[in-house]
Amino acid sequence: MNVNDTEIASSILEQHDYEIVNDIDDANIVFLMTCAIRENAENKVWAKLYDLDKAKRMGQLRKYGLLGCMAERLKAKIVEQLPSIDVVAGPDSYRHLPKLLAINSLHGQSAINVLLSLDETYADIIPRNQSKHSAFVSITRGCNNMCSYCIVPFTRGRERSRSIDSILKEVENKIDSGVKEIILLGQNVNSYRDYSVHNLSNDEDKNQTLNELQSPLADGFQTLYRSKPGGAGFDQLLRQVAGLDPNVRIRFTSPHPKDFNDSVLRVIADHPNIAKGLHLPVQSGSNFVLERMRRGYTRDAYLQLVKRIRHYIPNCGLSSDFICGFCDETDDDHRQTVDIIQNVGYYIAYIFAYSMRDKTYAYHHLNDNVPQSIKIQRLIELNQVYRQLSTEMNRQLIGQRQLILVEGVSKKSPQQLYGRNEANQKVIIPKLSNVNYMIGDFLDVEIIDFTPVTLMARPIRRTSITEFYTSKQ
Repeated sequence: MNVNDTEIASSILEQHDYEIVNDIDDANIVFLMTCAIRENAENKVWAKLYDLDKAKRMGQLRKYGLLGCMAERLKAKIVEQLPSIDVVAGPDSYRHLPKLLAINSLHGQSAINVLLSLDETYADIIPRNQSKHSAFVSITRGCNNMCSYCIVPFTRGRERSRSIDSILKEVENKIDSGVKEIILLGQNVNSYRDYSVHNLSNDEDKNQTLNELQSPLADGFQTLYRSKPGGAGFDQLLRQVAGLDPNVRIRFTSPHPKDFNDSVLRVIADHPNIAKGLHLPVQSGSNFVLERMRRGYTRDAYLQLVKRIRHYIPNCGLSSDFICGFCDETDDDHRQTVDIIQNVGYYIAYIFAYSMRDKTYAYHHLNDNVPQSIKIQRLIELNQVYRQLSTEMNRQLIGQRQLILVEGVSKKSPQQLYGRNEANQKVIIPKLSNVNYMIGDFLDVEIIDFTPVTLMARPIRRTSITEFYTSKQ
């Protein structure tokens, strides 16, 4: 989301004759785009802000500002600690950046706008794309889930969706520019619903969507909020986006397990260009902890969803998020999380020690009583278990042919490139003179080696999504 927000803010500034530069040393104005979901990330931002403050006082920088979730969360506290800051703008205030800069220039004081919106989606803004082969397209903003540990509803506001028409227009624009991969974005991307749509394309879609309206959530999942009925859901959006070009890969992030109903799974299974790698954040394997997190599901409901996913999409690769040491988490709760990693098997896992954020339900009602040393021990163990299992899963991929999109030059060697497979795993490939390919191409590759988190492959040929899957039939 930070990348997409940066692209939106850059586009708005360019429309008002500001020039975006690639090197910070060439900039007169520097904005930091921020996230507030974890304390460690905020600490890094504070350090960078003090560096910018120093650069301004030394005459090396004209202006600097803070954008995004951290700006909304801290508001006036930032100005209190850094009176020299020029602009503070929350995630719904990027349209006002030119005005805020003008106010700051006129009055010489910090200009602030951190008001949250009920309807801002930036639907009419074409983001300034930073990649030639992959593009982010925001489809929802905000979140209604109110998980007890999460600050996102307070920094991003209530959930709202863009219209399908505006999304399709942006996706078509990206495809026309040569993009090979579209990544749909939202804090809770698969709860998307366009309430402006009433008439569906045919009777089959209409009947299917009406059934989903009666049971929009995955079996065994529930929410703290009541969904408004009607409109077109994520399944219909995904079907239309995937249908624009069968040779453009479609991904989406970040989803919630509750919104993977069978209709969504069928759409993913039916379209070869929708990546068969799903992010399925579980956070904990313990029912006790899940209830305290207010996640809206049990361990068994989650595992049943995994079974349904593998029924509809047999070769689907899964990734997940985990939080260690949440309020009142016991050793037994932790062992249940270890067990769910071993039970499911994830190619990619994002594991974090819990850090309490103010404004959240946990901050007001729960006790952050797991010692930091225990959190770190559990973090280390979960990482070890995940890496051991991912190593064995990657070993089983040796000799398998996979489709990757080449994304760039490897950091370790200029003689190597890297891409990503459908499960979003990084795949390292050598530069070969006998195979004609470049960054932005789809490649048919054979997996030849692995680490716990990376695959190595032999390039076979340039291909397309359609060609690759037709040849496998």
